[in-house]
Amino acid sequence: MDETCPTAGPVALPWYSRGGQQQTDWQGIVSRDGPVVWRTVYRLLGNRADAEDCYQETFLSALDLWRRQPVRNSRAMLQRLATARAMDRLRSRYRHAARGHVAGIDSECDQSAATSPGPSESAESAELSARLRDALATLPAKQADVFCLFSLDGWSYQEIADHLNMTLDAVGVALHRARAKLRQKLASLAPDNVI
Repeated sequence: MDETCPTAGPVALPWYSRGGQQQTDWQGIVSRDGPVVWRTVYRLLGNRADAEDCYQETFLSALDLWRRQPVRNSRAMLQRLATARAMDRLRSRYRHAARGHVAGIDSECDQSAATSPGPSESAESAELSARLRDALATLPAKQADVFCLFSLDGWSYQEIADHLNMTLDAVGVALHRARAKLRQKLASLAPDNVI
């Protein structure tokens, strides 16, 4: 799999306000925060095509948000939007798979990600990745966001609490519940200490 960030397309162009209002430097934002957004969506989705779509949706949503209100922390806002868009796509994928419409879309992508392990390790890793994505898609939105921001993006409890307007205790509870649900769903594949 190619984990490199795609080049900035039309989303990266700055928008110019009329009447002397402040401009947003989209080139700077995309070059500075684009790789973080890319890693977030790619890590969650594991599929380059879905990650590219999600990447673009994230910046389009950011543009819309910037037009409506001031943004204090662009990186945090972009990561939050990226996580939300990726989780929406995972939920959609999960619903379609539950209805029998999608079969094996992720298995080819997941297997190509493993370059050095043998076939059994690759299959095990692909199955675990697919199960984790499916399990994340079933979590309530707040729990999934807290889990992804903490476990995948390395945010602190305080950063998550500030960003999601939660208390530190609520972050801890949401993370605990998310881990418990994921542990239950992944029990047959993962060792007890993974999550």
